[in-house]
Amino acid sequence: MIGASGMPVEMLGEQIDVLEATGKPFGLNFLVPFIDPAAIDLAAERARVVEFFFGDPDSSLVERAKRHGALVSWQVGSAQEAHEAIAAGCDIVVAQGMEAGGHVRGTKTLSSLLEALTDLTTPIVAAGGIGSAADVAQALNSPATAVRVGTRFVAAQESNAHPDYVGALIRSTKDDTVITTEFDVGWADAPARVLKASLEAARAGDGNVGTVGEQRWPVPRFSTMPPTRDARGNILAMPHYAGYSVDHVKKRQTAAEIVEELCAEL
Repeated sequence: MIGASGMPVEMLGEQIDVLEATGKPFGLNFLVPFIDPAAIDLAAERARVVEFFFGDPDSSLVERAKRHGALVSWQVGSAQEAHEAIAAGCDIVVAQGMEAGGHVRGTKTLSSLLEALTDLTTPIVAAGGIGSAADVAQALNSPATAVRVGTRFVAAQESNAHPDYVGALIRSTKDDTVITTEFDVGWADAPARVLKASLEAARAGDGNVGTVGEQRWPVPRFSTMPPTRDARGNILAMPHYAGYSVDHVKKRQTAAEIVEELCAEL
């Protein structure tokens, strides 16, 4: 899965070219507040899964994606939202617990959310705080049939995260994270779990905190943009998204090594 929101259609097409070159199934995630119909059409024509997040399940979006042959997933934060997603025609439900890093829809723990979904027959993907083989095994011993992992892969060698961001993850635990709405430039009123240190650095900053890309695009204080490899400036003041699974980020590893660890008890 890759995030596709805010990506121009031309750039999205280039990203899809890369994903298709793997020869493996892939999916694209769209944030409901930033929907581009043309991007959804392109994604649904070429991706196996089109996913929506951070908005009430919408049957018109589901139908649009299915028209082009994609499976449709909706990431939810409550049992009610899960049932609404199924009623809207979704093929997959991603149940996100409050332990998740980045933008958080749920207010309950993952385990309590999964317990509330025992009546579902639609496939469920468990998300939020999954960082170890034990976490994977526990999630799969529930109504979930798959897991989603985020924070562990931010520290993968293949990740585009800035080295300082990765270093901060390695040094941190779940107690160093907090949910905030203060990183709101570009997306207001959207709760996100970040490292407390990055929030404190942003609060102490002023004006733009740095730049990204070859064009040195400015990054305003409290931007939602996390620091990538090409970021320059006050890296710590950019949002360091991190979930409870940061407890298991001990070193930089390849994605393959992380997968092997996570699957050790299966």
